[in-house]
Amino acid sequence: MTVDTNEQPHIERGHQLTAHGSDSHRHNVVWIIIGIVLLVLAVVLVWSHFNAAKKVASPPPKITVTTATATKGDIGVYLDVIGTVTPVYTASISSQVNGLVVAVHYKEGQLVSKGDPLVDIDSRPYQAMLLQAQGALERDQNLLAQAQMDLERYRTAWARNAIARQILDDQEKLVLQDQGAVKNDQGTVQFDQIQVDYCHITAPIAGRVGLRLVDPGNVVQSSGTATLAVITQLDPITVIFTIPEDSLGPVEARLRQKAKLTVDAFDRTAQTKIASGKLLTLDNQIDTTTGTVKARAVFDNKNEALFPNQFVNTRLLGNRLQGVTLVPASAIQQNGQASFVYVIQNNIAHMRSIKPGVTDGGITQVDGINPGDVVANSGFDKLQDNVAVVIPSKVSTQPAPANTSGSSAP
Repeated sequence: MTVDTNEQPHIERGHQLTAHGSDSHRHNVVWIIIGIVLLVLAVVLVWSHFNAAKKVASPPPKITVTTATATKGDIGVYLDVIGTVTPVYTASISSQVNGLVVAVHYKEGQLVSKGDPLVDIDSRPYQAMLLQAQGALERDQNLLAQAQMDLERYRTAWARNAIARQILDDQEKLVLQDQGAVKNDQGTVQFDQIQVDYCHITAPIAGRVGLRLVDPGNVVQSSGTATLAVITQLDPITVIFTIPEDSLGPVEARLRQKAKLTVDAFDRTAQTKIASGKLLTLDNQIDTTTGTVKARAVFDNKNEALFPNQFVNTRLLGNRLQGVTLVPASAIQQNGQASFVYVIQNNIAHMRSIKPGVTDGGITQVDGINPGDVVANSGFDKLQDNVAVVIPSKVSTQPAPANTSGSSAP
């Protein structure tokens, strides 16, 4: 049997080797696709970073505000009446004990502080009484201590059934009696100490002492009406004046609004201003005989220009001041005790400190800006110093036209 040597052996398809050229081509395609994906990702990351940086670098948005223009006009009134300078406190000092005056420490017209010595009364009789009371207190305190020691002994004996219950009960009540005696002695000591303290009279308030009313060697009585010294407080001091019934309504309304009504005190000629203060309060009823109500104004009197019981001409500031700068009250902001507005210049808000004055009908008189200045009137929740703003057209407001009429009662 012959064998055909030219016949090729048969190999299955799964066991055949792949050509080398085809395998390399596939690897190259895969790497190209991976490179394209990485390039796209890099471009996306760079673009995102560029947009984020652009957003951060963009300027903040401008704030839209309405504005008002400061104008020059009239606001405020004055009510001229006669008043009397009245101290806030006046102390008429009299003796609380009987005795001989041994020393007078103050000088006539002297300014004293609270607690300064004024008059000394002979305290020796009261010191002797105090010493007796202290001795009685010490005696009763020792009796109480002895009774308490016996009580502890009786309790120990009672626990051992060595004494009757009645003895223990009697000792307990005896301790209570001694405690009451000690309290009585303590009250006597305190009373006598007060009498000794009354012998050394000091100033109850700060102020000026009047003329000397008692001399060393005089005998004073606790039940007498003799005054040893009179002290009047000078700083602060008040002026009491009257307001006509017809002018009461507006003034009372301003007080309810917590408005500060200025009161100026002038001399008898009403030409020279002595001091400036503010309205403190009104009386609680109208005098039916005069149709007026009393008012009290308080003044700082550090230079002692106002003297107690002095007659002065008082001028109560109402609601007309002439030729002042006016802005809407809504444009004024508060920062603690300081007041300020935002002045708009070249669409930039500038914080400007001001001093507000009288307010009437939503318009306030201010010092610190000039007529014609444009101030912000809204957007205060976001507004800050040196912040750019946007002013919508036809929204700028102005205060009411200036009133050129004369002053009238409020």
